[in-house]
Amino acid sequence: MKYPASINHKTNSGRRALQKSQMGHAYKIHKQDGVYFLTLTIVDWVDLFTRSSYKEIITNSLNYCVEEKGMEIYAYVLMTNHLHIIAAAKNNNLSDIIRDFKRYTSQKIIEQISSNRESRRNWLLPIFRSAASKHKRNTCYQIWTHDNHAEEVYSPAFTKSKINYIHKNPVKAGMVGRPEEYLFSSARDYAGDQGPVKVLKIELQLL
Repeated sequence: MKYPASINHKTNSGRRALQKSQMGHAYKIHKQDGVYFLTLTIVDWVDLFTRSSYKEIITNSLNYCVEEKGMEIYAYVLMTNHLHIIAAAKNNNLSDIIRDFKRYTSQKIIEQISSNRESRRNWLLPIFRSAASKHKRNTCYQIWTHDNHAEEVYSPAFTKSKINYIHKNPVKAGMVGRPEEYLFSSARDYAGDQGPVKVLKIELQLL
C-alpha cells in the first residue's frame, strides 16, 4: 500500500493550519474519516504489559477491531505501559472503535488480575480503583487514561516520521537492538516478517 488516501501533500500554510486546528481540538479525534497517530496510556504509567497474557488481550482485541469493526492499522507498538498506533476506520467511526477497545480490554485485564495468580494484584487493583474514583463516568476500575493524544496524520513525511518513531520505541527503551526484534510491533511486518497484529503496510520508500 502506498499510503492512505486521506494523507495528502500539503503546503506549509496548510500544515500550519492543520496544526493550529489540532491544538484547538486538544489532541482529540475530530475527523472520523481521518488517519491518526494515537497514544493510549495506562493510568499512572503502570508497567502493566510485562505479562504475556495481558499483551495477548491487546493484540487479539486489535485483530478483532480490524476483522469485525473495520479498523485499519498502519503501524503500532505495545510497550510496557502504553500503546502507539496509527489507525483509521473504514466506517468513519474511529472514536467509537477506540472507546470500545479500551472498555473491552480493561474488562478482560481486570478479570485476569482478579482471578489469576497475579503477584502484583494487591498493588494493581488499588491503583486502578483510585483512578476510577476520580471520574464520574468510570465504574470500579480505570486502566486506560481517557486521553488518546490523537494527532492527525496529515502528510507522507509526517507518516514516515511517526512510523519510525513507533518502531524505534523498544530500541530506545533498551529492550532490543533492532526494531524488528521486538515481537509486539509492526516493525516485524515492515521487515518482511509477520507480527501478531494484522497491519496494512505503507510503502515507506514512496513517502
